Amino acid sequence: MGLYTAMLRPLVFALDAERAHDLAIATAERASRLPPLCAAMRAMQAVPSQRLATEAGGLRFPTPIGLAAGFDKSARGVAALAALGFGHVEVGSVSAHPSTGNPKPRLFRLPADRAIVVHYGLPNDGAEAVAARLTQRRDRTVLGINVVSTNHGPDAPPKSDDAVIGDYLASVERLAPVADYLSLNLSCPNTREGRGFFHEPARLRALLQGLDAQPPGRPLFLKVAPFAQVADLERFLGVVHDSNAVSGFSVNLPAGKPHGLRTPADALGAMPGAVSGLPAACAAERAIAELFRRMDRTRYRIIGSGGVFTAQDAYRQIRLGASLVQLLTALVYEGPGVVARLLRGLDALLARDGFERVADAVGLDA
Repeated sequence: MGLYTAMLRPLVFALDAERAHDLAIATAERASRLPPLCAAMRAMQAVPSQRLATEAGGLRFPTPIGLAAGFDKSARGVAALAALGFGHVEVGSVSAHPSTGNPKPRLFRLPADRAIVVHYGLPNDGAEAVAARLTQRRDRTVLGINVVSTNHGPDAPPKSDDAVIGDYLASVERLAPVADYLSLNLSCPNTREGRGFFHEPARLRALLQGLDAQPPGRPLFLKVAPFAQVADLERFLGVVHDSNAVSGFSVNLPAGKPHGLRTPADALGAMPGAVSGLPAACAAERAIAELFRRMDRTRYRIIGSGGVFTAQDAYRQIRLGASLVQLLTALVYEGPGVVARLLRGLDALLARDGFERVADAVGLDA
């Protein structure tokens, strides 16, 4: 067992889950203000290997492993988080207006399942504040910004279609100049408009037409939950195909609780939200493979996520079709050292199978 799992994790897990997350972000924010510290962290965590370098959306990534959106919601600790060894960091979700998200409690641990239950409801500082913060950024790690419609709370009146789509477009316009790529969260499981709004093709088409009329000038990925039916996926891809704005897709959490959790049902009943961590792996891998089989591979790339704890997990998603792979819950259970361990293992797996670059393995098992 490492230092984190043997000594630090029991202390962290003694805290309320959201309190522990807030402390982690506050620590990353303070560390990000100390460039020499970040440089030292980066040197310690670096896994130098040309084999790990890859490209997606016209961007070059030093490694395919990134931090998923949801950890640093308002881009407060990007430099320190990047220094853990990530090839990219995705922040957010960020909305046009600030949001306090859903009422607490809204984050729970499932240690028996190596998972967390997330019901945050997209709290963030808003696009204006995040853009101003990132204007001062010195770190040059590839930065993605995850964009979503503002959650005004469960008691707010429903928003019109134009208001939801306008919220996305306003955020894209404000955030694109400070991002390397954008990811539009089209399927947040924990807000009213997020669960199924864009299942309606006319709404998706209207959003894409708005993006085509107002090109962000950055690679843009659509973050979607696993589709219930292949026909739903094919209908989605048919709408997307007509847009010039989209560079690829990212995999989001499905709503609700997957079957087979070890955590007792009565405990789960007190935890609203979607499950992130090992139980999300099966649905994520299926979504990656189905997207890869059916999408136009000359135009699109996939960002995989869901249940990535080891090099083998990341490699499996790559071989199923992901060009990039993100993690989040592994940081909670394994600590910051998991990134370097995963990269060393992934490099060894690529070398074992005779690949000179990540792209050579993408989609081989799909």
